[in-house]
Amino acid sequence: MKLAPLFLLPLLLAGCSEPPPPLAAPRLVRTLIVGAGDTATDGAFRSYSGEVRARIETTLGFRIAGKIVERRVDAGMAVKAGQLLARLDPADAGLQATQAEAQRALAAADLARYRELKAKNYISVSALDARETTFKAAEAQAALAKNQAAYTNLIADRAGVIGQVLAEPGQVVSAGQAVFRLAPDGEREIAIAFPEGEVRGFKLGQAAEVTFWATPGAAAQPLAGRLREISPVADPVTRTYAARVSLKDADPLLPLGMTATVRFPSAAPGAARLLVPLSAIFQKGNQPAVWKVMQSGTPGGGADNTVTLQVVSVTEFTDSGAAVVGGLTAGEQIVAAGANLLTAGEKVRIAAPAASK
Repeated sequence: MKLAPLFLLPLLLAGCSEPPPPLAAPRLVRTLIVGAGDTATDGAFRSYSGEVRARIETTLGFRIAGKIVERRVDAGMAVKAGQLLARLDPADAGLQATQAEAQRALAAADLARYRELKAKNYISVSALDARETTFKAAEAQAALAKNQAAYTNLIADRAGVIGQVLAEPGQVVSAGQAVFRLAPDGEREIAIAFPEGEVRGFKLGQAAEVTFWATPGAAAQPLAGRLREISPVADPVTRTYAARVSLKDADPLLPLGMTATVRFPSAAPGAARLLVPLSAIFQKGNQPAVWKVMQSGTPGGGADNTVTLQVVSVTEFTDSGAAVVGGLTAGEQIVAAGANLLTAGEKVRIAAPAASK
């Protein structure tokens, strides 16, 4: 058998190899147009969730120590001024009042005898004065003990709503220990919290609009409010700053705890916020970014439908998306989902441009 010439061997080997695989089709992605549909936010406003609170919340407690034997109100119950809320065991206070009254009666009898003796010049003026002083002290002690006995009843000093119950029957409490938290009827406010990155942009007296989630129909019209208070110290757990918004023309009996939305004019006028879905955010180190789809007419060059990484400035992350204030402009096209699967300069196929979250 004759062997094939050596110069034919590479041709034979090439004919036996498999053909090269076809080029992979560009990745199919879903995009959105920034600033259209749900990505357009109320750039002139910032919104915060809060709840209705009483402007003044009073902590109620007994003026003497003792064991609670009865509690007559529960959390959420409306009470009137002068209403009995709870009672202490009155036994010890009653005994002290009886003892003090006996001492007062004894001092009164001694004073009467000394006055008779002084009328007959049997005693000196100083001796009578001493008995006068003893009687006054005993009389004051008896009155104090009588008041202490009355303090076994905890009475509401004003009308309002019991916001919290802090002690139960059978519990021994000290004088002044909190037993109830009362929200008096009157002015209502909205309690909110500012992130530490935004608190510097707000000033006391700043105007706000307040709406309530549970108020339907015509009653859902926003109420005018003003920023009344900002805490100077951050919450140690949430790292947010508590704030209060006062309401104008609000119902003084507005239900406590109702959820509200407070809208403020933007702390940075002219810096329009754009809302992009969280799935569009790509984390580049410590800096958030998005994949921008380049077109032939896009400033900066690039082939059609190639992606480039664009660093953005995000003020807050919410359930609705990320609020972007820098790095993007309205009308630009970005990848809406799958940001972690792309590489810079990669060409993509656009499934359906949409302005959705």
